[in-house]
Amino acid sequence: MVANPVRWTVQDLDLMPDNWGSKRYEIINGELLVTRAPHAQHQNAGGNLHFELTAWSRQTGLGKALEAPGVILTDEDAIIPDVIWVSQERWENGLDDAGHFTVAPEIIVEVLSAGETNELRDRKAKLKLYSLHGVAEYWIVNWRMQTVEVFRRQDAQLQQVATLLQEDVLTSPILPGFECAIAAIFQ
Repeated sequence: MVANPVRWTVQDLDLMPDNWGSKRYEIINGELLVTRAPHAQHQNAGGNLHFELTAWSRQTGLGKALEAPGVILTDEDAIIPDVIWVSQERWENGLDDAGHFTVAPEIIVEVLSAGETNELRDRKAKLKLYSLHGVAEYWIVNWRMQTVEVFRRQDAQLQQVATLLQEDVLTSPILPGFECAIAAIFQ
């Protein structure tokens, strides 16, 4: 047992070497998390969803979708979600000078990476973190099972409302008129 465990902060990330390359560094509740570059199918699913959100956003002008942006929720909570969607208002008011978001996006998407630890992080730690910081929707994409789990804010926390399968269509009350066939995410 460690009496005073090391607590990582955003400032510590600034001291990391610039050759981050194929590693992704995140901090959740002061714990440093390092992951490798994801599987190509992981990137494909995230890229397809980003494409669909971007096309809808350009058509409506209501916001923007981004792949793997830096999101700093607190000094001890800095994450790099696979995809986010933010409204125009949060886009204009939520970026720091380094181009990181300092506000929670309305929608966060995590594509599951292989390994029990990675899955638990996305399903438990990140769900709790996103719920705590006011994310309106959280989508967990499982490219192996070809499903999308949808969590929506209800009673001040994110709660699962659906598990969408290949034949289903993803919609959101936050994105009026947005429709994405689940099968298209995994093409």
